[in-house]
Amino acid sequence: MARTPQQRPLVTAEILSIGSELTVGETRDTNGGELSRALSLEGVTVGRITAVPDRLDVVTGSFRDAVGRADLVVSTGGLGPTPDDLTRESIAAAFGETPIVDPEIEAWLRGRWERRGMPFPEINLKQAWVIPSCEPLANPNGSAPGWFVAPPDGHVVVAMPGPPREMRPMWENEALPRLKARGLGRDLAVRTFRLTGIGESQVAEILGEVLLRRSDPEVATYARLEAVDVRVSAAGSLGAGETGDSAQTRVDAAAAIVLERLGAYVWAEGDTTWSAAIGERLGQLGWRLAIDEVGTGGQLAALFGDVQWLALGEGRPLRDSNEGDGGGGLLEQARRVRSTADVEVGLAVRARPRGTELAVSVGIATPNGEHRQTRTTYTGGSLGRSQAALLAAATLSAALRDA
Repeated sequence: MARTPQQRPLVTAEILSIGSELTVGETRDTNGGELSRALSLEGVTVGRITAVPDRLDVVTGSFRDAVGRADLVVSTGGLGPTPDDLTRESIAAAFGETPIVDPEIEAWLRGRWERRGMPFPEINLKQAWVIPSCEPLANPNGSAPGWFVAPPDGHVVVAMPGPPREMRPMWENEALPRLKARGLGRDLAVRTFRLTGIGESQVAEILGEVLLRRSDPEVATYARLEAVDVRVSAAGSLGAGETGDSAQTRVDAAAAIVLERLGAYVWAEGDTTWSAAIGERLGQLGWRLAIDEVGTGGQLAALFGDVQWLALGEGRPLRDSNEGDGGGGLLEQARRVRSTADVEVGLAVRARPRGTELAVSVGIATPNGEHRQTRTTYTGGSLGRSQAALLAAATLSAALRDA
């Protein structure tokens, strides 16, 4: 059965971040990324995130173009009271509608100033504007209500303030519930594999161009600070009458290929952190950990955080000595910290400059044996020390997996 425009699900979206402060680089746009992630989790495909300056022709054209390409347009910014706040005027022009003052919003605005004993600036009256296809969105954290615009053609535009402390609650409490009631996104199946010991370019080469260029399911690689992620995702069908494998079935089939080719590098799935992965394995073994780190600036203890399974985290500056340099010395330090803390696992890590990089040596003592490994970071300085902590965590994870 053909769907009427009003029944059409919102499965594609574009995001407009409005404000000249963004296009000249004075303010960094964080809203676009947050909203894109939120929409992606709802099974919506975000086609563009666009920063737009405060020019009426540009903002109006951006709304028209975005509506022509996507089911849903979400904007932030441009809802203030000043002449360069042009989101309302632009949406009205894009849909050919005329703004009027909503008396309830006007009374609410005037009340905000009266409670403070201040005269109401008439310039703020534009924040009470609405158009016929618009439903106002409450803003308890500011003076700019949002707009939920649903014209007869089936598209939806959501306009929200730019300040995150106003945008976030409006999105969660006002916009998102309305979008879900309207029909937001498709069922989404996702599996994300977290890899270590391999770079993104190597991952891409092993997976191959054919797999990475697929759109259903989509297989994508992401280089994070703590890991290389491989994300496999697929959206469900739009109608119960459509046939074919489910999104989860398609994702699982592609995920099996990823695991076959890269399983040796996978240390976790989803958004699991190193601390969570290591903590889970230690819990399975009934063990606790103590660490002794030198030359890392305490980055390993910081990576693990305040967790019950970390009994002792000693961090010391690098000294010009031979302490822990050799394999025996490093393992002796691992045994010492294990004995001092009276735990099952002792880990000693040393990070020493080697040119522009750091040589990272890791020694591990457990009830089932001892392990030692030396690796090199890609850089030095604070980033190199962070990489040293990640290398130590990866070495510990591998040792615990084999325990």
